[in-house]
Amino acid sequence: MSTVPTVDPVVAEVTTRLPEALAAVRAHTDMVPGLAIILGTGLGRLAQEIEDAVSVPYQEIPHFPLSTVESHSGRLIFGVLEGRRVVAMQGRFHRYEGYTLQEVTFPVRVLKLLGAEVLMVSNACGGMNPLWSPGDLVLLDDHINLLGDNPLIGPNLAELGPRFPDLSEPYDRELQRLAEEAALAERIVLRRGVYVAVTGPNLETRAEYRMLRALGADVVGMSTVPEVIVARHMAMRVLGISIITDACLPDALEPASVEKIIATAMSAEPKLTALIRAVVRRMSAG
Repeated sequence: MSTVPTVDPVVAEVTTRLPEALAAVRAHTDMVPGLAIILGTGLGRLAQEIEDAVSVPYQEIPHFPLSTVESHSGRLIFGVLEGRRVVAMQGRFHRYEGYTLQEVTFPVRVLKLLGAEVLMVSNACGGMNPLWSPGDLVLLDDHINLLGDNPLIGPNLAELGPRFPDLSEPYDRELQRLAEEAALAERIVLRRGVYVAVTGPNLETRAEYRMLRALGADVVGMSTVPEVIVARHMAMRVLGISIITDACLPDALEPASVEKIIATAMSAEPKLTALIRAVVRRMSAG
């Protein structure tokens, strides 16, 4: 009795899934965006700043996950921001939604193959540094992966990136410099720190916050790290910015709700929008 040979999922991603996703996007637009932006929880309004926008719903892109989280619209927005061609993901994906990290990061690979060489990633996070406050913006300098998984596990294909990518500088130093210059010019307080990714979906206990702080993290969230790993795997330059939405101080911990977290993120969003626009403006000028 003959058996049907199975196709390795990593091989299928290159030979089938990525080409099909790209073809679906190209049916809507032929724009080649040099910059990709991932908009996190409560941060989707930046898409309204993009001019000459073309919208592609995720459900029209084969093999794209679908956003199931409140405030994540679920579409790609192509257009022009500060004179630069961009594509924005209005809504991202998380492991706690039931997706594998390969599924979570599939859109990053699509963005790279569409032409994006730079990835700006934003998120809402809990603040563990006692000197910082909800509403503050944090420039990510490094991260800690506590998701218990890695999107690069499995066979590696050289077409996508190296087997052992270097992550000594996950967040681009030059982009960080531009962000700090932009924040100073815009009079925006911009902290600088380490992000730790956990699975969620529950928020952490007091003991867990103490542990994460002792590990060297300043802020905690449930996203970003997988996308950054895959972006660096594909040689994209990365800039990461977080909005602190709640204070995670174990000795003064108060209950948090999704509604309050989203409200805080949205109230701080104008600062993030102004900062990203200023960074893009400096990138274009350079």
